[in-house]
Amino acid sequence: EEAGVQRDRVVPAEEWLQKWAAGKTGFHKERGHPLLQKYLDVLVNGRSGLRIFFPLCGKAVEMKWLADLGHRVVGAEISERALREFFSEQGLPYREEAVPGVPGARLLQSTCGNISLYCCSIYDLSSAIIGKFDGVWDRGALVAVNPCDRQRYASLMISLMEKNSSYLLVTVLYDPNKHKGPPFYVPEGEMRSLFG
Repeated sequence: EEAGVQRDRVVPAEEWLQKWAAGKTGFHKERGHPLLQKYLDVLVNGRSGLRIFFPLCGKAVEMKWLADLGHRVVGAEISERALREFFSEQGLPYREEAVPGVPGARLLQSTCGNISLYCCSIYDLSSAIIGKFDGVWDRGALVAVNPCDRQRYASLMISLMEKNSSYLLVTVLYDPNKHKGPPFYVPEGEMRSLFG
């Protein structure tokens, strides 16, 4: 079931940064993702003031939407440009600081403090740095990480989750032999083995 054409593919960070620099961000959804709207109740489950994590967040508009609903949003993204565009496009003032213990990383945080976006490799983060979360919105993250890093990624995500947290995962279905990715094809069996 594992697609040979994709198994060894590695997309260097530089390639993602170039996509953002060139505006080749077809994966960005201007109006928010319909699946998040549809399954928000599953994620929130009647609770308020949740901490919600957006791995590889880009400039996802849902971050502001959830913050406006009273939740605290934390994102991780390697492209500084994406994060700056998020704040400017959403009309949100923000401050910026270094991240203690993570050389080169920056934290861009809305001035009212409810959106905190870390500009660094997601693998540089841990619960010691960003805390734990009640919910994760994984839209295009698992399917974007290099197949060889999936186990590492899943372990990190699990380590960031509170006991009763919800993990919403969006994947893509297609014939992986016809497309080299990203987004990569993650078979259902593999998702089960990664996340249990």
